[in-house]
Amino acid sequence: MFGIVTAVVVIAALYFARVVFIPLALAILVAVVLTPAVSFLEKAKLGRGIAIFVVVAGVVGLAGLVGWTVLPQFADLTYQVPSYEKAIQDKVDTLKGSTTQRLGDASDSVNALEKDLSSSPAKAASGEVASRAPAPGSSPARPLSVQMVPAANPLESVAGLLGPVATGLIVLVFAVFILAGREDLRNRLIQLTSGGRLTLMTQAMAEAWSRINHYLFMQMLVNAFYGVATGIALHFLGVPKAALWGFSAGLLRYLPYIGWPTAALMPSALALAVFPGWTHAIITAGIFIVLEMILANGVEPLLYGAHVGLAPLAILVSAVFWALIWGFPGLLLATPMSVCLMVVGRYVPSLGFLNILLGNEQAMELPAQYYQRLLAGDESEARQILEACARQSSLEDLYSSVVIPALALSEEDGHRNDVDEETRSFINSSTREFAEELAAAYPVEPGEAAVSSERVQVVCIPARDEADEVVAMMLCQLLERHDVKAQSVATANVAEMLTQVAELRPETVCISALPPLAMNHTRALYGKLRTQFPDVAIVVCLWQMESDRDKSASLLKLGGRDRLFATLPEVLRHFSGKEIAVEAEVARL
Repeated sequence: MFGIVTAVVVIAALYFARVVFIPLALAILVAVVLTPAVSFLEKAKLGRGIAIFVVVAGVVGLAGLVGWTVLPQFADLTYQVPSYEKAIQDKVDTLKGSTTQRLGDASDSVNALEKDLSSSPAKAASGEVASRAPAPGSSPARPLSVQMVPAANPLESVAGLLGPVATGLIVLVFAVFILAGREDLRNRLIQLTSGGRLTLMTQAMAEAWSRINHYLFMQMLVNAFYGVATGIALHFLGVPKAALWGFSAGLLRYLPYIGWPTAALMPSALALAVFPGWTHAIITAGIFIVLEMILANGVEPLLYGAHVGLAPLAILVSAVFWALIWGFPGLLLATPMSVCLMVVGRYVPSLGFLNILLGNEQAMELPAQYYQRLLAGDESEARQILEACARQSSLEDLYSSVVIPALALSEEDGHRNDVDEETRSFINSSTREFAEELAAAYPVEPGEAAVSSERVQVVCIPARDEADEVVAMMLCQLLERHDVKAQSVATANVAEMLTQVAELRPETVCISALPPLAMNHTRALYGKLRTQFPDVAIVVCLWQMESDRDKSASLLKLGGRDRLFATLPEVLRHFSGKEIAVEAEVARL
């Protein structure tokens, strides 16, 4: 409840105090953009005041040059709008066609006939009297209504223009003061928000600064290219005021998702009015669409990469949110503000939900995704998750980083009685089926040999339940790929499993055990194996074990030649002989 009240108060403050917050936020954004240029001039032995003056003067001069070029074209366009409007209306009317007109006439005739048939003689008489009534304004009894329309006041137009100009001047003044005292402001902000944790806040500010600065610089380059390319293409196409449309395209593209369609609307309508037919209008709209597809799907992912770190849906939602609160400036500030909130959520644990909501990183790890889909009974999507991982990693990595951790999650939930036995059985059987399919689909990688030995070298037995058996089966698959003949034993009582081990007469027995109930069962099974097979080497695999290995080995009472492992790569290195060779080399040295 406290969090909800705090959020409501903050949003209300942002809305009602937007007159102050909007210029300040825009000034901070301008200062972030101009800081690299000011710092560059300072390194060139210019004083800070002179560097700020040169940079601000250059920005104002560039804006004035653009305005001097674009505004006359815009003014000339406003005078020609009536003629363009008439031409567009004529095009639309001709598009309707004679068939549409005939259908409309037929519909009007049917409606009129229906009205005549349903009207009574009294209504017809009253209609006749009404038709003979004097028109409004023809007699004192029927005066003509008049509405007074005041003349346009030039001062209102000037006031409407001075508002944005005044806001721009305020933003510029704020930006100059921020640039002049940026170190002092940074120190005050760190002291205010760090709560004594300087390292954490320094990292957060550095990451937010890097992401926003990189994003704004790259966006400026991309939008400038978009505007220039659009203007050049429209110029060669013959669309009037091509420079104006190029400038508006580059400027409006700062608005997420709606910017470029808005920029394409007016030049497309102008091409429809100026040129005969519809070809030029379609080509004009196609220019905007093709350029946007190239930049959005090819250039921007390459330039931005993971520097912004926002999810696409988060960008859209934040744009709508800030637009509702702050209007048009909110659209410009939506992405930088969202980046700041995401970074804060990454470094402040109590606000971690912001990083989950806004960030483009996976909110759920792959093992949890796979396990959750099986909990929901969705085998299809669970298979898709494994197949997607299989295209990017080896079978060994897939098992060790996704499948085994997912089975460990199932075991933990079963221990807490959060998952019933039927669901766990479904998860284990589905995972077994997926593992068999993956083993058949994976080709033998270079360096992997076919099994040449006839005798079973390694027997893998589960410590407790079906999940241990599934992992044992996956281990056997991988051992076979490393030229080690291995076989897994199905889950049964200890006496039956020991009987199978005696029949197979392996060189090594591998115990597969998943936490959290693995230790007791593993200790009991290991003791019986060591008693019944004193000459057989035993490898204990406590998968996903996070505790101290020496302590675990002591609890299990492992013998001198028996080994304890926690991951698949360790086990495979042991049986492939690499680990033995390394130990021998260490002993020799």
